[in-house]
Amino acid sequence: MPRTAKPAGLKLIEGRSTGRDSGGRKVNSGPDFKRVPPEAPDWLTPEAAAEWDRVLPELSRLDLVKESDRAALAAYCEAWATFVEATLTVQQEGQFIEARQGKLAHPAVGIARAAGREMRSWAAHFGLTPSTEQALARGGGDDGGDEANPFAGSGSG
Repeated sequence: MPRTAKPAGLKLIEGRSTGRDSGGRKVNSGPDFKRVPPEAPDWLTPEAAAEWDRVLPELSRLDLVKESDRAALAAYCEAWATFVEATLTVQQEGQFIEARQGKLAHPAVGIARAAGREMRSWAAHFGLTPSTEQALARGGGDDGGDEANPFAGSGSG
């Protein structure tokens, strides 16, 4: 799976100087979106709304979200809420159910797995997991040209 492009704000956090990343490379600031945090949709479930309230302040502080990120952030929060609900169901009812065919995996097990995958996928776009946070800090491989590669030769060799 290709690496997710890193927002300019994350590249600059560990930068060596103004406009440079930790490797000293010039950071393209990208489009000049107005970085106004989105408002939470009123249809979010209570657990999703709580997750929105938990992650939005930090994403806003880092200038990582804008109004048009509302749908992606809502999808992440609802995937989290589904994951929580399914996990609680498994904790209460167990991982297996009795059926005519014998013991079968509880349907909530599959729901939790699917929601977990979806949640991790959305979370990666916002740098919300330790591994994607580190990948964002290292660079997403989205820089092109010789300036992005300090080891690039002059072409003769």
